[in-house]
Amino acid sequence: MRLGQVIAVVSGKGGTGKTSLVAHVGLYLAALGNMVLCLDCDMGLRNLDIALGMSDRTVMDFTDVLEGRCTLQEAAAAHPIQKNLFLLTAPSQVRPVDRLAFRRMMDKIRRNFDYCLVDSPAGLGEGFHLSIAGCDRVIVVTTTDPTSLRDAQRTVQELGHLPRGKVHMVVNRCKRKLMKHLHQTIDDAIDTAGLPLLGVVPEDEELPLALGRGIPLVFLYNRCASTAYRNIALRLTGQKVPLMKIR
Repeated sequence: MRLGQVIAVVSGKGGTGKTSLVAHVGLYLAALGNMVLCLDCDMGLRNLDIALGMSDRTVMDFTDVLEGRCTLQEAAAAHPIQKNLFLLTAPSQVRPVDRLAFRRMMDKIRRNFDYCLVDSPAGLGEGFHLSIAGCDRVIVVTTTDPTSLRDAQRTVQELGHLPRGKVHMVVNRCKRKLMKHLHQTIDDAIDTAGLPLLGVVPEDEELPLALGRGIPLVFLYNRCASTAYRNIALRLTGQKVPLMKIR
């Protein structure tokens, strides 16, 4: 019986690039032959469908599954290009969610998918706590901005109940020149957040263009951020991949 992993992707601050990370790492995990579900938990402000190029393919959302209006298989929309990749979107309006029912849905997801990447809303509110309910691992996404690092610290405190080694950090949107100006290094970010590093993603000027066209970056280019996303996907599967250098 398949028993997959549920990985929540969170941040204490908006604008860190969580959604892009979920979309692109999910694409690479699926390309490696895994059954992958990308789950949008940002009720009312969902946009994971746009990042995946699936804005016209979602009909049901996860509350339809929770409330029995459809099955998980019926609600999970297949990606039009990437085999083995599915999206379960959030409702377009904020609604109360039964956390116990949500956990039961997570159990169903584990039995049907190898990986589930949960795109959490920014901040530490109800949506954050829903996203981490029943998760196996958490990825905290931060940038090198001091305010983002401080928010990452606060996020880590909220995840204190998880076992050691189950929470990792991704430093996103890295610019070497900016980091030099702020006298920061990746080691500083690790020390500040107090987490093991899963990956470093460079700032990529092509990413906003790709999102604007509704086409994931991996289908347009194979460099910079796209390579970093692939490396993170490989590490999640247990492979040892060296960190890429930020140029």
